[in-house]
Amino acid sequence: MRHLQWLLLLEQTGSLSEAARTAHTTQPGLSKWLRELEEDIGTALFDRHARGISPTPAGRLVLLYARRVLNAMQRAEEDVEAVRHGGLRRVMLATSPAATFDLVPDAIARYMRLQPDIQIGLREGTMDELLSQLERVQVDVAVGRLSGSNPPPGLQYELLYVEPIVLVARPGHPLTHKRSLTWQQAFDYPWIVWPVGTPIRSNLETGLAEIGLTPPPYAVESASMLANISLLRDSDLLLAASAHVADHFVRLKQMARLPLSMGSAGALGMYWREATGSDSAIAGLIDSLRQSARRIREAG
Repeated sequence: MRHLQWLLLLEQTGSLSEAARTAHTTQPGLSKWLRELEEDIGTALFDRHARGISPTPAGRLVLLYARRVLNAMQRAEEDVEAVRHGGLRRVMLATSPAATFDLVPDAIARYMRLQPDIQIGLREGTMDELLSQLERVQVDVAVGRLSGSNPPPGLQYELLYVEPIVLVARPGHPLTHKRSLTWQQAFDYPWIVWPVGTPIRSNLETGLAEIGLTPPPYAVESASMLANISLLRDSDLLLAASAHVADHFVRLKQMARLPLSMGSAGALGMYWREATGSDSAIAGLIDSLRQSARRIREAG
């Protein structure tokens, strides 16, 4: 474990001398260890230059695996310590906002009935953040919009359902009183959008392009659903949201759906590490998500 930590220190500090000082070892000793490791692997892991050191492509790959091992060991130690003191093993689920209000709560309720001896840890973020956490063994399953590209190496993914993207406003917004609505009328109001690179933003802009439309400059770019809801409530902003999220807040009378269709749909699915699919606790969570997704599909 100590040598894996040395690798991370070399990346973090970008300096052999600083890494050696932080690791409480000597620079010659650290340099010798790194050379021997590179000889064993058969390629350089760090480039040496006047400003210090930086990881090579091979080095970045080795660092990825080093983080996985260290995070897995940390989680194992935490689980063992919890069990030793009468606590529960923890399974970590990560979700994007697209699954927070329907799929994930239902799946957790199912899972708790089947696995009462397992504790659920829940995190929320964008899919880029969640996939990074999944690769680093900080979470076990990630749920959210699929990007359309192949999953990173070592990860499995499964489509759960497809849903449309809809446009919403606050109840009582001027556009909610119109019997018919055009896109140009919607473009006359400021919009909230998710950040560049998020699947819902990509699907929104692709859907608008497919019907020959270019959206106006966006007023707000936000990855916080809580902030988006507050902004809608106190303004005439519009928001593009997944249908299930929108329907949840329509039922709570916090949003109103506008009668516009862009012909674009988002795919929602889940990712997990190939190496953990046979773990019964994680497999049970994956199956609970499948069952909850089936309920959502059948409900239409």
